[in-house]
Amino acid sequence: MSDDHTHVQEFFTARAADWDNRFPDDGPAYAAATADMGLSAGDRVLDAGCGTGRALPSLRAAVGAAGLVIGADLTPAMLEAAARAGRDEDGALVLADVTALPLGPECLDAVFAAGLIAHLPEPGENLRELARVVRPGGTLALFHPIGRAALAARQGRQLTPDDLRAEANLGPLLARSGWRMTSYVDDPGYFLALALRES
Repeated sequence: MSDDHTHVQEFFTARAADWDNRFPDDGPAYAAATADMGLSAGDRVLDAGCGTGRALPSLRAAVGAAGLVIGADLTPAMLEAAARAGRDEDGALVLADVTALPLGPECLDAVFAAGLIAHLPEPGENLRELARVVRPGGTLALFHPIGRAALAARQGRQLTPDDLRAEANLGPLLARSGWRMTSYVDDPGYFLALALRES
């Protein structure tokens, strides 16, 4: 495991047990983001870096009983917390590195990623890996339950022009990685960038 991966795993392992309690009011934002993805009954969707699986109930509701929902995370403690919360009933929980997914090409219709992009060691290459597992025309949702400015304030930092999630940076990054950004919302209580997998 690389140093980047070890650091991410240690960070989330230390916070897994209390993660949901730290952010108890995020549920509606997750539901809104999954609704905005335009999923259909029977779709196959991955929650990449699913953490405690907070998106899984909304993703399951969107794709129905016939759909496939997978939650993949690098941190065993996060998946254990997801299972304790009963979210394994909404999707299959998989211990996996989203930068090297154990999935075949074009096997999914969509990927949901909450807060993931800031933790990717090589964002361009890693977004290309997400594109690999999604069919052409499939959807990527890069989500955060608060906007960029609110997140920076929470972390005690200032927004800078090189912020990866800034629209001017994210659009070209996605384009270089096999995606075309189709919408971008950065409100105080909601961040969502949607992209389509290019053919």
